[in-house]
Amino acid sequence: MSSSPADDVIALYQEHAAAFEALRGTELIERAWLTAFLERLPVPHPQVLDIGCGSGVPIARHLIENGCRITGVDTSLPLLSRARASFPDHHWIAADMRQLAGIGRFHGLIAWHSFFHLRPEDQRPMFSTFQRLAAPGALLMFTSGTALGEAIGTLEGKPLYHGSLDAREYRQLLAESGFSVVRHQQEDPACGGATVWLATQTGR
Repeated sequence: MSSSPADDVIALYQEHAAAFEALRGTELIERAWLTAFLERLPVPHPQVLDIGCGSGVPIARHLIENGCRITGVDTSLPLLSRARASFPDHHWIAADMRQLAGIGRFHGLIAWHSFFHLRPEDQRPMFSTFQRLAAPGALLMFTSGTALGEAIGTLEGKPLYHGSLDAREYRQLLAESGFSVVRHQQEDPACGGATVWLATQTGR
């Protein structure tokens, strides 16, 4: 039985790590959102979990340059190898974001263009994971789609899966997990059309 695009995401990023890195580039179009994230982190020299960190460039690099201690998680071993070589003083873990355990709690969680590769049914339980990984007052920033459903892009000519919930459900899941939305923008034109969520852990 053939697999679906949703099942192939990890293999695609393993096989085409170099192509993805070239396509991603080093331009920091996320700068304004990262500035908002950095300004609200609750402590100096915060511990930040970068979920789907890739090679660490440019996002983790920017956070490191601004005083963060990074724990990066990714399933692409070639990309993690690049991150370890570039930033050896930080922590890089080969793991599926759906199976994170025993890695501590963080002042900031970021899942930029990674969380949206999960099916909707896999995204919903991630919010209890975010809650478990968040220290008091922690920030969570992630990107999503704009409506419940699935979309298929491409990477090196192969189908690349994206899934999303709708905004109402994201707000509900955030609230149930003790997060309050600080800022949300759909298809931000200044950020490559990304739909971004920024929330803070306030408890329940």
